[in-house]
Amino acid sequence: MARVTQKSVAQRAGVSQASVSLVLGGANAASLPEETVARIQTAARELGYVPNRLAQALKTRRTMTIACVVPDITNPFYPHLIRGVQGVAEAHGYDVIALNTDGSPTREQHFLQWALQGRVDGVVGVFFTLRAQALQILTENAIAVVRVEAARKAGGAVPIDDIFIDGRAAAVAVVDYLLSRGHRRIAIIAGAGGPEQVRIDGYRAAMIAAGCDPVVVGVPKFDEAAGRIAGRRILEMQAGITAIFAANDLLAIGIMLELRAQNLRIPDDIAVFGFDNISAAPLVTPPLSSVTQFQDRMGETAAQILLNRIDGRLEGAATVTEMPFELVLRGSA
Repeated sequence: MARVTQKSVAQRAGVSQASVSLVLGGANAASLPEETVARIQTAARELGYVPNRLAQALKTRRTMTIACVVPDITNPFYPHLIRGVQGVAEAHGYDVIALNTDGSPTREQHFLQWALQGRVDGVVGVFFTLRAQALQILTENAIAVVRVEAARKAGGAVPIDDIFIDGRAAAVAVVDYLLSRGHRRIAIIAGAGGPEQVRIDGYRAAMIAAGCDPVVVGVPKFDEAAGRIAGRRILEMQAGITAIFAANDLLAIGIMLELRAQNLRIPDDIAVFGFDNISAAPLVTPPLSSVTQFQDRMGETAAQILLNRIDGRLEGAATVTEMPFELVLRGSA
C-alpha cells in the first residue's frame, strides 16, 4: 500500500499542500480558518495519514511531545490531571509522556537534566522541590513550563506560568463546615512533602478564629497506611476529637478503616473529611466528604496555556490562573 502523503490529504480536503503542512506538520496553524483546519484533519483521518515525526522535528525543531510530571503516579488524583493534559495536547498533535518523581529532589533534578536534552517542547508539572529559579533554565532553552500549585501565586518576570487551587482557602472552608456541624475538637492529618503546609495553615487559621485549639498530626506519607497510623494516634490521644480533616483522600480512607476496626461509627462518633475527591471517595462506607479540585479541568487549562506559550500566542511575564474548588458533602461528615 502506498504511503499517504500531505499532497494526497490536500487533494482530498480541497486545499493547498501548504495549508496541510501547517496543520499536520507541527507548525502554527492559527492563521487558517477553523473550517479549513477541520477539513484537513478529517481528510487525514479518512486516509490514514501518519505524520513523519522525525522529519517534523528536523523541520520545526520541535519534538511534538509534552512531559507531565507528577510526584506519585499511583495517587488517584494525578491520572485525571494527566488525562486532562493529554486530551488537549493530542487535539493539537502532541504526545504526552507522564513522569513520576516521588517528590524526590534527586528525581526532580534528574527530570530537569533529561528535559534539557531536547526531549520535550513543554512541561506541565507538580514539583515539590524545584522552584522557579531552578526551572528558569528550561524557559531559557525554549521549553515552556506550566506549574500546578497548591497555593496562591503572584507571578513574576520569568515566563513560568502557574495554575493553582487556593489550598489554604479550601482548608478554611472545610473547618468552617465542620464547625457549623457543631464540632469543636477537630484534628488535621497531613503527610510530609507537597501541599500539607498550605492546608495546615488554613486549618490553623480557621480553628484559631473560632477559638478552638488546633490538633495537628503528621505522618510520613499521603497514603492509606499512614492514615491508619494517624487514626490510631488520634484515638491514643484521648483528646475528645469528634472530627478529622485529612489532607488527602487516601489518608482519609485509611483513617476510616482504622476507626471502623475500632468499632467507631462514622460520622456519629467521629466525622471524617478528605481532600481531592478521588474516584474512590463516593465508594467507601460511608461515602467520603471531600474537596474537589476538578483535576481534569486543571489539566486541560494547564495544557492550553502551555500550547499558547509553545506557539507564541502567549509571551512575556508569567501568568497566574486560579482554579475553583468545591466541598462535596457525603455521609462521612
